[in-house]
Amino acid sequence: MATPQAEPQFKPNVTVACVVQAEGRFLLVDEIINDRLTLNQPAGHLEANETLVAAVRRELFEETGIHAAPQAFIGLHQWQAPDNTAFLRFSFVIDLHEIVPTHPQDSDISGCRWLSADEIFRSSHLRSPLVAESIRLYQQNLRYPLSLLGNFNLPS
Repeated sequence: MATPQAEPQFKPNVTVACVVQAEGRFLLVDEIINDRLTLNQPAGHLEANETLVAAVRRELFEETGIHAAPQAFIGLHQWQAPDNTAFLRFSFVIDLHEIVPTHPQDSDISGCRWLSADEIFRSSHLRSPLVAESIRLYQQNLRYPLSLLGNFNLPS
């Protein structure tokens, strides 16, 4: 009698993203994905031994050149991309007092742009539906304290 094979462990990609707002506009980055221009919030993968807040600060700097800390957490989304890649995306809010210049450090980012919510909602170039959904959550004024996201045995 054959022993049943154990299913491989499910390991979704863990990502962070930040809704950066200033003067009623939102900061998006230009990325080329599969030879196509896409728009995304500053976002990326959580690295080993990194807190979620540290990851969002790092990704913001790498993709925009901006040093800022998130003020609040707005949501967690589970998403399956069209290629069946699974993601858990933690989204944060960064409200800036004014629109600031950007200087992407990451060669995968071809530029940054400040757009209105309507421009984002009308775009056919969003990297995922989570880009617009994060703006909707921001507009609903959903905010959760960063203390909601505990971390244990990680460097500060």
